[in-house]
Amino acid sequence: MARRSDAAASTCPVARSADLLGDRWALLIVRDAFDGMRRFSDFQRSLGAARNILADRLKRLVEADILALQPASDGSAYQEYVLTPRGEQLFPLVVALRQWGERHLFARGEPHSVLLDVRSGRALAPMVPRDAQGEVIAPADTRVRKPR
Repeated sequence: MARRSDAAASTCPVARSADLLGDRWALLIVRDAFDGMRRFSDFQRSLGAARNILADRLKRLVEADILALQPASDGSAYQEYVLTPRGEQLFPLVVALRQWGERHLFARGEPHSVLLDVRSGRALAPMVPRDAQGEVIAPADTRVRKPR
């Protein structure tokens, strides 16, 4: 397994992404940000993470331009964390993890949260990789081209 310093030099996008987002807390912070959380205290209440761990992960996500700090929307002295455009591009990743978890980590009929389309009120359709023509593509239909 690559050490953190090795991942930054890796030619593998998965390794670099996992280095930044592979931590449980980082992914849950991003999930909560998509759910509308913005303040440190809200993240802490939701996650139950120790203050130092939460502060570290929030700092890393800000440094990576996934979250940005801005003045509180209510005019108070607090600052809020908001997703940047780069952070918003993580939405498909969060949805894919959610759908995989729904499919494989819950017993039939076991209650769990559901992500709904606000326009229709329905759960999202399952995400699947597609080729450039829009056809569903399987792992066996792909290959990785590594730099020389």
